[in-house]
Amino acid sequence: MTVGAGARTLELDGRGEAADLAAFLARLIHYDRAAAVRLQAEGEALAVFGRPPSFEVLAVRTARLAAPARFDVTVSAGALLEGIEEATGALAVPEPVTGPPWAGMLPPRGGWQQAEGVPDAVAMRGVVSAAVAEFRSRDEELPPEERTREARDRIGRDIWSRTLGGTELPLRAVHAAHSLGFLRPGVPVALLSAGGWLRLRTPYGSVTLRRAASGGLGTLSVGPA
Repeated sequence: MTVGAGARTLELDGRGEAADLAAFLARLIHYDRAAAVRLQAEGEALAVFGRPPSFEVLAVRTARLAAPARFDVTVSAGALLEGIEEATGALAVPEPVTGPPWAGMLPPRGGWQQAEGVPDAVAMRGVVSAAVAEFRSRDEELPPEERTREARDRIGRDIWSRTLGGTELPLRAVHAAHSLGFLRPGVPVALLSAGGWLRLRTPYGSVTLRRAASGGLGTLSVGPA
């Protein structure tokens, strides 16, 4: 991984790009105040990778750059958010940080094959809402003396490890996409696979994870956020 990219200033291609990237970073920080993100710039495309711990997936947000750049660095999500000037689209890249383990295991860039039979964004949002309602109902049914973190974790694992329809995609990945603002009504949604990876993609971002048989990022262990 390249280091030494601190003090680099980029220009995003429009205020909308800056606002969307800021919203993504703010959501990551909501789940982890010490979140780090890996940045990869290639030409006029900037990819931002993060890992919201509640869902155990990798989240990817891309942004357009006004001028070509090329670098690969891991930085603090909070410091990167502070470096965004939404009014001008300027982005100050902070000094690098020591990357967490997940930053060295990114999904492949190519070789993705699209899966069939994926529900649309509205249907996926409905599935998430039903799953959240089920979690709350089952949690409320627990006797007070049994309402422990371990018991709630078991309920969460049972619900969020289920797969979406006839696909291999666990519901925790759909929940992550919804919580990160990727599943907006009317947007196209695609499920792709490459080797041991799955990817749920929308125009606003993607969530990726290793297939269950491939090990990798682990499983959800908490209830809905």
